[in-house]
Amino acid sequence: MAQVKKVALLTAGGFAPCLSTAIGGLIKRYTEVAPEIEIIAYRHGYEGLLKGDYLEITDEVRAKADVLHRFGGSPIGNSRVKLTNKDDLVERGLVGADDDPLKVAADRLVADGVDVLHTIGGDDTNTTAADLAAYLGEHDYGLTVVGLPKTIDNDVIPIRQSLGAWTAADQGSRFAQNIVAEHNSGSRMLIIHEVMGRNCGWLTAATAAKYHEWVEAQEWVPEIGLSSEAWDVHAVYVPEAAIDLDAEAERLGKVMDTVGNVTIFLSEGAGLDAIIAELEKSGEEVPRDPFGHVKLDKINPGAWFGQQFAERLKAEKVMVQKSGYFSRSAASNEADLELIGRCTDLAVECALSGRSGVIGQDEEAGDVLTNIDFTRIKGGKPFDLTQDWFTGLLESVGQPAAAPVKA
Repeated sequence: MAQVKKVALLTAGGFAPCLSTAIGGLIKRYTEVAPEIEIIAYRHGYEGLLKGDYLEITDEVRAKADVLHRFGGSPIGNSRVKLTNKDDLVERGLVGADDDPLKVAADRLVADGVDVLHTIGGDDTNTTAADLAAYLGEHDYGLTVVGLPKTIDNDVIPIRQSLGAWTAADQGSRFAQNIVAEHNSGSRMLIIHEVMGRNCGWLTAATAAKYHEWVEAQEWVPEIGLSSEAWDVHAVYVPEAAIDLDAEAERLGKVMDTVGNVTIFLSEGAGLDAIIAELEKSGEEVPRDPFGHVKLDKINPGAWFGQQFAERLKAEKVMVQKSGYFSRSAASNEADLELIGRCTDLAVECALSGRSGVIGQDEEAGDVLTNIDFTRIKGGKPFDLTQDWFTGLLESVGQPAAAPVKA
């Protein structure tokens, strides 16, 4: 590969607590090992790439790259743009009706003098990067694309730990500490803490585990009503596990009668089979798309579970709270800072040697941190219900072992 003269960065998809840190890490590392290389950052992800809208990384920005570690979000902006979804791009005015979006993006990189493109995003971002990298290779553009994996769901195949997911779990626990404090705002209180994760339960499980650890670490005064039993999590529901509403209602009813409140940590995509069964049983129509898939956006899981359990538990008050936006826009915690630092260092090394791919801990190669071929990157990795830390959590809160949803 020819000598690298200019590098471009972009962040895309939903936020995760790693984007600002990863941008800062890449800028810092390039400044350390190859300060002569120009750096630009496309604004609002692939949208900015198609439009040629970018920021120049100046010496002032390079000198303050560490400051980006202190903030969440993405200073250069995100958007949800898929280069292979031409109809959407045409409708949004990002390409013309006769354009090939991949060619528009590739030609823009050439016009901007870019030799290396760093993409920071989840499976959609990196599969889009894979499409672009393949197009660049097939048409001899001679550019390198190096991705970094972010998603608070931690569901990218074959990557062990997505950047930002640890922080999101920590922040969800922090959110819960205030929300669960509401349990005495009324008698027989039911609290539903709805966590992001439409198809994967890792974040819900990890958030509940972090919160449970916090409960166990506190000093309590049960004589005045300040008890760990009331503050603890009482149920954790994830999309991969079947939910027996009647059995759980019986179990949680005893908790309500004894403790006076119940707190449930719920993945936003959990219990779909149970919801469908109850809706059909009551004669209600289940909203589906033209392909027969249930429209999750039409079924509010938190509110639905709140209604179901409120009746069964005879709850006097129900509160449903969502921690997603609070968690996903946080600054990186120490664990993520360390992992992101190693990933950005390797990303720069790969970029300078012309090796395209996604940087991550490869689960299929002993969790070694490496450069993974784009063709191996996929979304939808399910949460493993059999992990010791999760089965131990369920046992600690008195919930039966999770049985997987039937295929």
